[in-house]
Amino acid sequence: MNQKILFAKQTENQTGNSNNAGQTSTEKMDNIKEMGTVEVQEKGRSIHCLTIIGQIEGHMVLPPQNKTTKYEHVLPQLVAIEDDKKIDGLLLILNTVGGDVEAGLAIAEMISSMSKPTVSLVLGGGHSIGVPMAVSTNYSFIAPSATMTIHPLRLSGMIIGVPQTFEYFDRMQERVVEFVAKNSKISKDNFRKLMLKTGELANDVGTVLFGQEAVEHGIIDEVGGLASALKKLDSLIEQIKKDKDGGQEK
Repeated sequence: MNQKILFAKQTENQTGNSNNAGQTSTEKMDNIKEMGTVEVQEKGRSIHCLTIIGQIEGHMVLPPQNKTTKYEHVLPQLVAIEDDKKIDGLLLILNTVGGDVEAGLAIAEMISSMSKPTVSLVLGGGHSIGVPMAVSTNYSFIAPSATMTIHPLRLSGMIIGVPQTFEYFDRMQERVVEFVAKNSKISKDNFRKLMLKTGELANDVGTVLFGQEAVEHGIIDEVGGLASALKKLDSLIEQIKKDKDGGQEK
């Protein structure tokens, strides 16, 4: 009789554990589906993967058929990643056409100010305001077939035709130039030349760079893929841990 009761309790515990595992798996799938995020816990460390996909949606709501990344979703995630002691590093994956300049800069500024190791990987494209986000991490990679479009700021809708409008545009564009130059190896002058180059884009001013070209110009650190990005992030995490252990020994 006692053996039957014991067996029933063991079965109940196993079923409960299975249900908990199912809930965890479901939560992970929901995060991937709704937010494009996932946490990888292997090798004694935890990495948070954040994706920037499609168009960066800022103050204006984009049409429903557009694939977008909403900055009001990304910013709280970055705060949670920075504050969570269980997360050791951030892998940022980008395939974006650009979007709202202020929203993109806000995301880039937050990533660049994080204390945890960060690595970015440009897949497909890291265009327009995607460039500052790509260089905001501690180290950046770009796939050989990926491209980056560098061009001046654009504005859609009605504007006031006064000198102050041009001055505002110029100051906003300078913010982008300074951020990219500060967080990569390209100079401000060279970045402006790429931004204002004529003849390469049929209906626009600017430059399209492929993977290796982005590295040669000093915007991206290295050509590589997912394995390279994870390996680099692991090394940055390991270095942080060594520095902390060394400080505790002293």
